[in-house]
Amino acid sequence: MIHLKKLDELYLMREAAQLVSKTLCMLAKEIKPGVTTSFLDKLGGEFIRDHGAKPGFLGLYGFPKNLCISPNSEVVHGIPNDKPLENGDIVSVDCGTFLNGFYGDHAYTFEVGEVSPEVKKLLKITKESLYKGIEQCVRGKRVGDISDAIQTYCEREGYGVVRELVGHGLGRKMHEDPQVPNYGRKGSGKVLKDGIVLAIEPMINLGTEKVKFHKDGWTVTTLDKQPSAHFEHDVAIINGKPVLLSTFKYIHEALGIVSDEEASFQYDW
Repeated sequence: MIHLKKLDELYLMREAAQLVSKTLCMLAKEIKPGVTTSFLDKLGGEFIRDHGAKPGFLGLYGFPKNLCISPNSEVVHGIPNDKPLENGDIVSVDCGTFLNGFYGDHAYTFEVGEVSPEVKKLLKITKESLYKGIEQCVRGKRVGDISDAIQTYCEREGYGVVRELVGHGLGRKMHEDPQVPNYGRKGSGKVLKDGIVLAIEPMINLGTEKVKFHKDGWTVTTLDKQPSAHFEHDVAIINGKPVLLSTFKYIHEALGIVSDEEASFQYDW
């Protein structure tokens, strides 16, 4: 069942999502060679609690840490550990908060030091595909329109689009209906309506789309051990159009990135 939110609920959800955004910004300043993902997890958990919220992932389905942190060939659900990040790595940081009775949930893949041009392009195309999907979040369209936009954009570049893991609805629960695959057919799936909130999250691999699920019950890696990128936004439909509840602007400010990619998805709160 899809739970449509009223405007006052969307405002509260935006606060939860924006706290995720600010947490990711804080971590952006700390991600460098030699830093461990356990250290980043500790900082993230403390930051969320200091701002009056709970880490949304801690204990969710039994997950043992505050954040999902997934370097290189880890697609998602990486468990933070004491292995230092190295120059040339990439690392997806997926963060959730629980605030005001609602969840925020989004992710960004960071460069660690200097990464190869090939991997830079993977990150660029994956992030661009996220916005291609968001553009389809229009009243009257369907989930399959989002899925098709992401798949078409990424496969055109020869990348593997992960099938086994998908985006999802978001609200008082971390995972609500509908599921939002990153592959699919135009005109298929649930109809999009005002008040829907979706966590759209392309998971795109440099090589094969096939993945491996590990025995720890969480870690998912690419089958060919090539890098994977992951970007995620929380998106609501208001007055028939897509509105971002989350933002990358804080991360961009921290990293010195100039971008107008979010300009079309704003709402005058």
